[in-house]
Amino acid sequence: MVIAPIPGNEVARLKALRDLLVLDTPPEARYNSIVEFAAAEFNVPMAVISLVDNDRQWFKASVGLDACESSRDSSFCGHAILTPSTMVVPDALDDIRFVDNPMVTGEPHIRFYAGAPLCLPDGEIVGTLCIIDRQPRHFEPHELLALGALRELVVNQLMTAAVIS
Repeated sequence: MVIAPIPGNEVARLKALRDLLVLDTPPEARYNSIVEFAAAEFNVPMAVISLVDNDRQWFKASVGLDACESSRDSSFCGHAILTPSTMVVPDALDDIRFVDNPMVTGEPHIRFYAGAPLCLPDGEIVGTLCIIDRQPRHFEPHELLALGALRELVVNQLMTAAVIS
């Protein structure tokens, strides 16, 4: 398993995440509906809004996962926040970063992952909207566009909530 490197802007990134005042908050319908739609739209068993904290990824909303957080070291999202582009892993067993990852070799048996980084207006990436499957799959260009559009809905909700708070 390859642990994702820490971004060069980690201090600013974590400050931006904390300024959202969303970590460890109760579930909210506005986020739950986005992951429910993503799971249905992409026909995947799992969809997550994952916020990458210092040593964990915390799930603001999820479908198909029982946990509310997991270790940052084993997270796919820790890799996905390194670039503003959507990270697609067609088959985790063919990717050196993930082939021996405990989330691939054990529950939830991830094979496919697509994570759209949640990039705030100031440029800080605080997490991802990701979809996950237990089967390898190809991700089409129109699907990249659709996941990107859903990502923007998440970012808009995060920014609206931060202004209200």
